Amino acid sequence: MQRLDRTEPAVSDLAKRQAILEGPKSTWAGGLTLFGGAMLVIVGILELLQGWSAIRKDDVFVAAPNYVYALDLTTWGWIHVLIGAAAIIVGAAIVKVRTWGLIAGIVIAAISLVSNFLFVPQSTWWAVVMVALSVALIWAFSEVISENRQLGQLGT
Repeated sequence: MQRLDRTEPAVSDLAKRQAILEGPKSTWAGGLTLFGGAMLVIVGILELLQGWSAIRKDDVFVAAPNYVYALDLTTWGWIHVLIGAAAIIVGAAIVKVRTWGLIAGIVIAAISLVSNFLFVPQSTWWAVVMVALSVALIWAFSEVISENRQLGQLGT
């Protein structure tokens, strides 16, 4: 294996570490880190907006009768605001290449996925979009962690 002589700045420290290997998978992992972190920040902003709308008891949400997970709309709003704030913080940590951020990103995306699944009766299409984004984030962060393990660099 030969080292690449790169003079241009890498997108992140993770991309620099992975640039020691030539091949498309290393590029993917570095790109997924940036993509995942940026997407988690976007998901966080969307969660905040969704939560704020629910707290204000906006007319966009429909009350579902006889729903097992029926919570007050304000409660759902605060749940989404807290998830959104955590997602923004963790997304920023991932973009700044903090190893803990990848694990935390998976956890936050999973929590977002579950909360939006439970929120489907109140806002069907929006919740489905948020579930899809959460699944994409879990995949992206898992792929980066897998690449790091293959490179033997997780935790360094």
